[in-house]
Amino acid sequence: MQRRFDQLDDVWPAGLGRRLGAMLYDAFLVAAIWILFTVLHVAFVRHVLGLGAEEIGAGTPQRLTLQLLLLAGAFLFFAFSWMRGGMTLGMQAWRLRVQTRDGRTITLAQSLMRYVVAWLSLAAFGLGYLWVLFDSERRSWPDIASGTRIVVLPKAKR
Repeated sequence: MQRRFDQLDDVWPAGLGRRLGAMLYDAFLVAAIWILFTVLHVAFVRHVLGLGAEEIGAGTPQRLTLQLLLLAGAFLFFAFSWMRGGMTLGMQAWRLRVQTRDGRTITLAQSLMRYVVAWLSLAAFGLGYLWVLFDSERRSWPDIASGTRIVVLPKAKR
């Protein structure tokens, strides 16, 4: 169930710099997730399937299953973070939040759309994220495709 965020009048659209900073932080987290999943995959292939050390990673099925596992692991990280509180750890550090246009947490379908279009944006040499510089609402391709937006949260009052 989607929940509505409060203080919607105090947020503003995120610029490219903050987005890239959060992406860099999250890249380290995704790399750690990928290392964990790779270790688990190798252990499964080695000990459960009983393949020798020289056979690990040799076949197309092994490579494809590992690649799908890595993509799924990253998606689970992002979807869980975005749907739960609207932010990943990197987004928290940069005071960013992803939300629907009316200020709610995003759905699983929106998370999947953001994730897929994010990969396409990166594959297009980052053009999907550079789009923030040209869009009047500072939206990237993942924002536009999923009907979401990234906003900057105000500093916490002490």
